[in-house]
This record gives sequence, structure tokens and C-alpha cells, in this order.
Amino acid sequence: MSDAPAQPRVSRRGWTRLLIGGASAVALVAAGGASTSPAHAATQICSPQTGTNGGNFFSFWNNGQGSSCITLNSGTSYTSSWSNIGDWVGGVGWNPGSTSRSISYSASLQGNGGTALMALYGWSTSPLVEYYVIDNWVGSPNRAGTLMGQVTSDGGTYDIIEHQQVNQPSIQGTATFNQYLAIRTSPRTSGGTITFSNFVSAWASHGMNLGSMNYQILATEAWGNGSGSSSVNIGGNPPPTTGGPTTNPTTSRPTTSGPTTQPPGGSGSCSASYSVSNSWQGGFNGAVNVTAGSSAINGWTVHLTLPSGVTIQSLWNGTNSGTTGAITVKNASYNGSLGGGASTSFGFTALGNSSPTPSSLSCTSP
Repeated sequence: MSDAPAQPRVSRRGWTRLLIGGASAVALVAAGGASTSPAHAATQICSPQTGTNGGNFFSFWNNGQGSSCITLNSGTSYTSSWSNIGDWVGGVGWNPGSTSRSISYSASLQGNGGTALMALYGWSTSPLVEYYVIDNWVGSPNRAGTLMGQVTSDGGTYDIIEHQQVNQPSIQGTATFNQYLAIRTSPRTSGGTITFSNFVSAWASHGMNLGSMNYQILATEAWGNGSGSSSVNIGGNPPPTTGGPTTNPTTSRPTTSGPTTQPPGGSGSCSASYSVSNSWQGGFNGAVNVTAGSSAINGWTVHLTLPSGVTIQSLWNGTNSGTTGAITVKNASYNGSLGGGASTSFGFTALGNSSPTPSSLSCTSP
């Protein structure tokens, strides 16, 4: 996230490209410099372009220095790698984005030299704004601009920063526009949830208002001649084609909490608690937190009974058996064992107008 230099994008000056190719990656979308041919699962991309894959939007840009590629494994999953990079950014998400989207994800980020970061990234128009919610980084994310305050969200504290870009590339061509940043005070290294509405409200409280949403991606970015890799798996509100909202929903249910299992403590036990992280007319995002007892467990299985008429469309951080009625969810391979008292979570997107609260919930471990 350095200043996006004027075209051609071959060097970094000033405060080194604050927020990448926001101006870069995005300029490709609206300024007409990118391909928009659709990609397919497990497709590797190493040249600037945008398109759709598995029903979701993707964007990839680099400035031609060093090498960088992104591999689209599905509409909501990608890996990337780069070497001796000048500057690159890419990711998957939605077009248009939404100010009400709550995005849960699992991810890893490795880097050697330079700076690499992982962020929810996008643009709005009227006013033209480039924004970042930066969750993880290696190196040192650029913090140039005015510190406006802080916001606490999703278990972390973020610095709110505003910065003006003058005559820089944007989705509307060369323009002067503001960048809105939310930088976590300590990096979140394995993923979590970004409740974007919290950041939209925090920015607005400082007079930093977004306009009409353009694209929105969970992005990896790197610059500064470093090398590295990332792996990202995203869950959240479905794109418009699957029924999720792209703007603030007109009808929504309040966030609710469901049952919590309370098995006896001790070796081999686990408990599970349920909540709704976001909802809209005809669907919702559910989240289940799994906690080990006093001793470590080598895996877990959650038993969950959904109300009639509710169907899971996608699930992350776990492996499910069944999508309606009584289902089971087991830990994904990367969740592995769980130390005594430690917790992990999985989430899902479901469609249906019934109550989002399961009628039963329990956790067992080997």
C-alpha cells in the first residue's frame, strides 16, 4: 500500500505507493485497461486482468517488475506467490461490493523482504474513495496520512487514517481522491471476520463517507523487491446471483446468539456456541465457536440441526456432511488439534426465511 505512481507504473516515489495499485489494480477495471474474460477454477493468472470465477469477481495487477501470479482455486479461494516484486495486488470478491457485508476468512501470509499485506480492499464513487481494512502484514504497511482515531471491531483495534491522492490513477482515470484506511494495531495471522459496516460507520464518524460501491476484494498486496506467498479462503454474504445483498439490506434480522453446549470439562471434551453474524431477507451468515476442554483434543465434530427450509450454501473452516436438517461439521485439516481451553471457529452462509437459530447443537471429539 504505497502511493500509486502516475502511469506508466514503473517506480515508487513519495510515500511509496500508498495503497497500491488500488489506483493500479482498479484503474484496470474502470479505465478500460484490463481484460474481463472469465477465469475457471484452478486457473493461474500472471498478467493484469479482471473477470469472474465461480460467480465471484477477481482482480490482478502488477507493475511488471519481478514476477507474481495468483491461482484461482474457486470463486472464493486463491493462492498467490511473488518474487523480487516491484508491486502487485490481487484477490477475489464482489462487484459491486457492499457496505453491510461481513466477511469471514482463513488465510496465511509469508514474506521475505519488502512489505506484504492482506486487506479488504475496494472503491466507491460519488465520492471517489479507495479504502483498505488491513488485517495482516509482513514488513511495514505505509501509514502516511492523518490519524483520525481508532475503532475496535472483530476482536482487534484498528487505526483510522485518511490520505489524499493527487492526480493519481483511479477507477475513473487520473484523479484526486481520498484513501480511507483501517490498519489493525497487531496483525491477525490466520484469518477471522471483517464486519465491514463497523469500519464504514467509524470512517463516517470522522466525516469520511463512502459513496456508491464499486468492486470489493479480499486482497493480497506486496511491494519493495520482496518474495512471498499467500493462501486465502473466503466466506461471507453470497454475491447477488445467489441471493445476498449488495447494499444495505432493506429488511434484516438482528444479530442473535444460539445455544451453547456445556459438556463437562476434562480430557477430550469440547463445547460449541452459535451466533448469527449477519442476516438479510432470505438468508444469513452463521458462526460456530468450538472450544476445547481443559485438555487438548485431536479434532472435533459439531452436530447441528437447522430449522426446516434452511439450506447451507457455503461453509468455511470446516468440512460439512449435509446441507439441510441435521448436519455434521468436522475440523478442516488446517484446524488440526486444539489445545486445552483454546478455541477455533467455522462459519457458513445459509438461505431460507426460517429462524436462523438451530434447534440443537453439540460438540464431540475423538
